[in-house]
Order: sequence, then structure tokens, then C-alpha cells
Amino acid sequence: MGRRRYGDARAFRDGVRERGLHYLMGVQGKHMVWPPGAKPHKPQRGPGQRGRSRTRYEAEGVAPWLISKLALQLPKEQFQVVHWREGSRGEQSSRFAAVRVRMAENHTKRTPPSEEIWLLVEWPDTQKAPTKYWLCSLPVQASLKDLVRFAKLRWRVERDYQEMKGEVGLDHFEGRTWRGFHHHATLCMVAHAFLALRRALFPPEQDALDPARSSSSPSAPPVASHRLLPALPAPRPLPRSAAGSVPHLTG
Repeated sequence: MGRRRYGDARAFRDGVRERGLHYLMGVQGKHMVWPPGAKPHKPQRGPGQRGRSRTRYEAEGVAPWLISKLALQLPKEQFQVVHWREGSRGEQSSRFAAVRVRMAENHTKRTPPSEEIWLLVEWPDTQKAPTKYWLCSLPVQASLKDLVRFAKLRWRVERDYQEMKGEVGLDHFEGRTWRGFHHHATLCMVAHAFLALRRALFPPEQDALDPARSSSSPSAPPVASHRLLPALPAPRPLPRSAAGSVPHLTG
């Protein structure tokens, strides 16, 4: 089964906006959009016209495009190289372009166009066609670098999700009610946020056992990655009078 794409559901996107929130979601290239500058409207019946009125939205001299085809028509100079983070394979970068469009889903069935949103396209140098697309409701003032940064935050969200399952017990819930799971998930999120804040404000300090970044030399033996704990002291023998009896507790 392929990866679920919530961005492909217009009802989900519209629901996010109805709550006063913004979104940036990955979509497939099969969706229809009105190209930049298009002003789609519902055709009005002129005076003296008879018959059934047309139901589809239209724009003067412009038709909706598939996202995948519109991306191929964007000028080459519109794509810019954007770096978003340092990864295990070095600096992560690719070519991106962003244009303002309106969604044209079901425009032939009186479905109105969406508000003007961003269409973000990724087209690596090594590929013959764009590889990824995102829709974003951020204002027109948003920069290309910000759009790319938000789009590439998915790895951080997935990593946080794995940490919540592995470190604070998100996957340990065994109840059967939504209320119980909601309480459990909320506590896990609060615990994870607290640990993340502590890690950001008080990063681990370097001590004498850690190799200095500037003092490492090829001739020096590598420092062991583990640290041996001191042996526990031997337990003291109990007096004969206390053997086999329960000590008296005072409070």
C-alpha cells in the first residue's frame, strides 16, 4: 500500500483553513490547477440567452492544467538551488520553484476555485522531470527558502514521532477509548516537549573523557565510546540480631 497523502484530499485542506491554520502538504501531480494569473469565474447567462446554463468555471483564454504538466512549463530560470539542512550525506540541496495557483478540482461541476495558494515544485538536476509537489496556504510574502524549509521538515516530524514511541511510551497505550488515548498521547507530547526543551537549553557538556575537537591527532589512541562505571562497594554484613527479622521503621 502506498504512503497516504493527506494533501490530496481537498476536504482535509479546506478543514485546516476553516480552523484558521495554514498547511503545507505533499500532493500528486494529477490534480488540476488554474495557472498563475488566471481569474476563474462562473459564466453568467447573457440577456436573451435560453437553454441550460453552463456549470463549469472558466477563465478568459486559460484552461486548467495538471500540476505535473504546469511544472514542466515553468521557465528554467525560475528554479533555484535551495539548501535546507546538513545531513548524514552532507549538505542537502535541490532545485525548487514556487508559483501562485488556484485549485481547479471539479471545476466542471460548479465547484469554486480555491483561494490563491503556493505550488512548490522540486526538480533535481539529475531528473528529467519534477519529482515532488506541495501545496501551501502561506501568504504571498513567504519566501522560497521558507517554503522549502517547511516542506523538508517532514523528516523532523517523523523523527519526533519515533522518539515519542521509543523514549516516552507513546506506543504503550492499551486502552479502548478515545478519551484515554487522547490523555495518553497528550502526556507523551508534553514529556517529549520538555525533554526537547531541556536538550536545547542545556546541551550535554564536554568533559575530560570526551576528545577535544581541536586536539585530536592521528597518533593519539582513540577514546573509548563507552564509560566504565566504578565497581559497587561490597554489601556490609548484617548484625546477628537483625538477621531474619524485619527492621523497625520510624517516621
